[in-house]
Amino acid sequence: MKLGGYANRIAHVNLTKGKVKYKKIKKKWALKYIGARGLGVRYVFKNGPKVDPLSPDNILCFMNGPLTGTAANMSGRMAIVTKSPLTGTVTDSHHGGWSAARLRWAGFDGLIFKGKAEGPVYAYIEDGKLELRDASDVWGMGVHDTVKHFQGKYGEKDLTVMAIGPAGENQVKFACWVNEDDRASGRGGTGCVGGSKNLKAVVVKAKKKFPKPANKEAWKPAQQRALATIMDEANVTSPRKGGLSVYGTNVLMNVTNQMGALPAYNCRVTSFVEKGELISGEWVNENILVGNPTCHACPVACKKEVKIEDGPFAGLQMESFEYEPAWSLGANCGNDDARAIAKLIDVANDYGFDAIEIGGVMSILMEATDAGYTNGSGLDFGDVMGMVDMAKKVAYREGVGDLLADGANAVAAKFGCSELAMTVKGQGFPAYDPRGLKGMGIAYATSNRGACHLRAYTPASELGLIPLKTDPLEWKGKGELTKIFQDLSAFSDSLDLCKFSQFAEGADEYAAQYAAFIGVEFTADDVMEAGERIYNLERHYNNLAGHAEGSDYLPARFLNEPSTMPGSEGHICELPEMLEEYYAARGWVNGVVPQSKLEELGVF
Repeated sequence: MKLGGYANRIAHVNLTKGKVKYKKIKKKWALKYIGARGLGVRYVFKNGPKVDPLSPDNILCFMNGPLTGTAANMSGRMAIVTKSPLTGTVTDSHHGGWSAARLRWAGFDGLIFKGKAEGPVYAYIEDGKLELRDASDVWGMGVHDTVKHFQGKYGEKDLTVMAIGPAGENQVKFACWVNEDDRASGRGGTGCVGGSKNLKAVVVKAKKKFPKPANKEAWKPAQQRALATIMDEANVTSPRKGGLSVYGTNVLMNVTNQMGALPAYNCRVTSFVEKGELISGEWVNENILVGNPTCHACPVACKKEVKIEDGPFAGLQMESFEYEPAWSLGANCGNDDARAIAKLIDVANDYGFDAIEIGGVMSILMEATDAGYTNGSGLDFGDVMGMVDMAKKVAYREGVGDLLADGANAVAAKFGCSELAMTVKGQGFPAYDPRGLKGMGIAYATSNRGACHLRAYTPASELGLIPLKTDPLEWKGKGELTKIFQDLSAFSDSLDLCKFSQFAEGADEYAAQYAAFIGVEFTADDVMEAGERIYNLERHYNNLAGHAEGSDYLPARFLNEPSTMPGSEGHICELPEMLEEYYAARGWVNGVVPQSKLEELGVF
């Protein structure tokens, strides 16, 4: 392959045999599926959609894109791709920091693990080589101690560590991978797959070594154009001026709360009312903020480091206080204590499980307790210390924590209240109520990895974060809008650029950067076609895996229980109407990709 950007080196690791093979990327696959998310999905598809997610036969892919670790702004993302034990779908989950860049500087586009090691192992990567080494001395450790162990062993300089914690070891179905900066590939249970393989960590030692673009003359203006959009003071990404930079992702807490689009108390209501202010980005900035760390090649610095000076969690310093976990462990659990939220996010990172999902399973237990389903036991809304204790029980599968470790659907089914599971395809909701943000309703329902805000971030349009402004309470047009966002995100996730780049950049900027760096002709239309191809491959995989007609749905609560809060009062989510519009735009038949669409997009 003579394309620029790629290292053209994938490590294929057979954990059962302890063997490593280094292979090139098929040029056809690189051109069709780009890298990171898209290329990872192609490998997962080849491995077969019927595989048991927790069997040795499942593969676990750590994938970079062709712009990863380059001078491209916001190019510090890595995709971890596998078949999810939580949803049974193909899933990709991304994290930032410097892990992806260092993997690329070490000479790799990706790592693919298959099989199961006889005992705990970790992968050590340096100078284009991967070795499997004994991890017995760190098995049982939390992520934070695991990171410290390897930093002591190999030195902090030029080192990145991605690890699972006790949650992954104990195969909590929403366990994740977390790196030294507490950046997590949070969703879908990728860490659970790692635990099933006895893979404790991936450790990379690599000095900075920026890949060079194939077309240097075209690269400079393409990069400058992209940077200019990010820096533009009119955009939320503007460093130290835009809302995302100043307040982090939690800039959205007050906004969604005031418009009746912030689910609370397991999504029973659409606002946390006056309590929302107490867990907002503004409150954090004024009371507990101590730093604004960033990721590779990112001027935005959306991460917020906080320190707790008083109360039961005094002395805690952690990053990052994010919107979705703050909502999940805050409003949705009836908790208005920002200091406790910081503690719970930190605990989630150390145990190594999804900080969104843990709040979701707890909130279901809380509503079940409130409704009398748990026979006097369980967990109450707002019980902070009970939440901290429950998090440990989940990580170690102790008592009722063993039940919560299997996900929200399992909790609701156990107590005979399946209607309380706020999930799609088994994955819990993020922080946007589809009665107040209609686009998120169709986006959740049709997401290929279960309920998700990152497959199609329609709030960018509905909240006016981009020039394309739409009415959040209007359902018409949201099916078509969601398709556009899904396709664009599939491409940007495959480059792999930070999702927040979409608040400034579009298909034209992505096309120019990709074309210059790779050395091919590529247009905005090509961006959208590649994204559509990737999205359809994912859906085809899911169809073959058993997610066929009827798998695009929302919990009945959003369809039948109108909002009672200002901003969205009286509204439900008109999913059937949006689905009809969406399927027409996609060319799908009731959620299934026809063969004609696969052929049209050249999927195979």
